Amino acid sequence: MATTHTNSQGTPLVIPASETAENMVKVAVNFLDGLSPELREKASEPFDGNERFRWHYIPIEMWERQGVSLQMLNDKQRELAFALMASGLSAKGYEKAKAIINLETTLGEIEKASGEGKLERNPEYYFFTIFGDPSGNGAWGWRTEGHHISLNFTIVNRELISPNPFFFGSNPAEVLQGEKKGVRVLSAEEDLGRQLLISLNADQKANAVIESEAPADILTRNAPKVEFDAVEGLAVEGMQTQQRELLMQLVHVYIDRLPDEMAEIERQKLREGSFNDIHFAWAGGEERRMPHYYRLHSPFFFVEYDNTQNDANHIHSVWRHIEDDFGGDLLRLHYNKSKHHDH
Repeated sequence: MATTHTNSQGTPLVIPASETAENMVKVAVNFLDGLSPELREKASEPFDGNERFRWHYIPIEMWERQGVSLQMLNDKQRELAFALMASGLSAKGYEKAKAIINLETTLGEIEKASGEGKLERNPEYYFFTIFGDPSGNGAWGWRTEGHHISLNFTIVNRELISPNPFFFGSNPAEVLQGEKKGVRVLSAEEDLGRQLLISLNADQKANAVIESEAPADILTRNAPKVEFDAVEGLAVEGMQTQQRELLMQLVHVYIDRLPDEMAEIERQKLREGSFNDIHFAWAGGEERRMPHYYRLHSPFFFVEYDNTQNDANHIHSVWRHIEDDFGGDLLRLHYNKSKHHDH
C-alpha cells in the first residue's frame, strides 16, 4: 500500500499492495454494476474534484453527504456495498466498523430513554462513493462514511494504495445498560494508551503530559491535510523496553484495522523508518471516565484519540499519513512518472 515515507537513506519507500488493489477494483466495479443508472450516477464523483477531500465523522443532520446510502439500496446492493467496505479492512477492522454502525441503534435508544433524542440515529445513514473509474489503470478512490466512520482510499495503477484519513469513533465508548451492556468497540485504543501513560515515571510523564485538560475533540478535526507544527510529548527513545512495546502495540491497533497485505507494509515502514522519533503526548485525566486525549506523532503517520464528550464515554480516533492522506505522495510519484514517459 505504497506510501512513500523515506527510509533511513532518505529514499521514498513505495511498496505495492497489488492483491488488495485488484480486490478493490473488482468489488468497486461489482458495486457500481449492481446499481440502477440513477444510483450509479449518485455514487460516482470525479477523481479530481474537491468532494474527495471533503470528509467528516459527524451525523448526517450536521454534514450533507454525497454518494448512495444503505437506505437507498436493496439487499443485494447492500451486500455489494459492504463487500466494498470489507475490501479496505481486516476481519477485525470490519467487525469494528459493523459494530460502530450497529451502535447507532443503541445510541438512539439511550437518547430516547433520557429524553435527549434530537438526532435520528439510523444505521442506514452510511454512504458509499466512488471517485473516478475503478476499471481503468490510472488513479481512483472510494469512501465509506457516516457517523463515526470515515474510510478514504486512493488507488493508483492497480497496485499502490493510500488508506487515509481513517476514522473510527464510538458513542457510547462503553454501553452502560441494556442488552449490549459492557460492549466497548474501541477498548484497545483506550486501554493501551492509558496503560502506557501509567507505566511512565515522573520525569517521563512530565514530558508526555502536554495539558491537564483534554481538548473537546481531535485537534485536526476533518482537515484535508494534517497541519501540525509542534511535535510534543515523550519520544520513544526516552522510553524503556516494556514501554516501547506498549507503544508498538498501540500503533498496531490502528494498523491492524487494514487488510493483511496493507498492514504488513505499514509494519515494514515502522521497522525501516525512525521508530525512535515517534512521540506520545497525553492530555487530561489518568483514570477511566475522566476526559482524556492522546496522540502519536511520527515523521510519517499521525494518530489522534479523544474521549471527552458524554461524560468521557464517547471516543473519536483517527489514523492519518502526514504527506500521503488522499494519496498525496502516491499521486505526486504517479504524475512525475507519467511526465517522464511523455518526454
